[in-house]
Amino acid sequence: MHSQAPDVSAPSLLEALRSGTGLLHVALEKRLPFFSKRLDADWYRRLLQAYYGFYEPMEAALYHSGLIPDGFDTSLRVKTPTLLHDLYALGLTDDAITALPRCSSLPLFETPAACLGALYVLEGATLGGQVLRREMAQRLGIDAERGGAFLNVYGAETGRRWKDFLDYLSRQPLDAHAKQRAVQAACSTFSGFEHWLVSQEVLL
Repeated sequence: MHSQAPDVSAPSLLEALRSGTGLLHVALEKRLPFFSKRLDADWYRRLLQAYYGFYEPMEAALYHSGLIPDGFDTSLRVKTPTLLHDLYALGLTDDAITALPRCSSLPLFETPAACLGALYVLEGATLGGQVLRREMAQRLGIDAERGGAFLNVYGAETGRRWKDFLDYLSRQPLDAHAKQRAVQAACSTFSGFEHWLVSQEVLL
């Protein structure tokens, strides 16, 4: 009796995540107002407040789950402190930031695979940051010291950190069921983020 050969046709985790979230990703990007001619300083500030209201509870739940597979350096990847820096730069006080609404409808991080799916969304969101940074600098006079650090959170390290993250994903020994769980969590993260931004009235 011979052992069963591995299914070489099975998609990798990255392929499963890309195909599973592609439509959600495109739909959300179309509604973000960064390139809208109507975007002004007030709208931008409300947008950053909404981002903080999602990222702060999201990262807290994800990073405190204890289920992220080894090899992911949260100290290098956490983005909430950068958003906080931007909010201060935009004139918000401690009391104002404390009073900001927080998203309570978050994905469940009950498995390592679910954590990986959410991380895929958060890390992928850093791509294109330099384009956003240039656009906001030209349109609103916003730079890293004046409320725009989050837009290009990794700066010159963006490409390398994305590659490092993809390498990290490729090392995860997930079976078909776990890959599906990762895709579900990624989709929940995308849709949850969009629903939250809609509730905060900051999308197109």
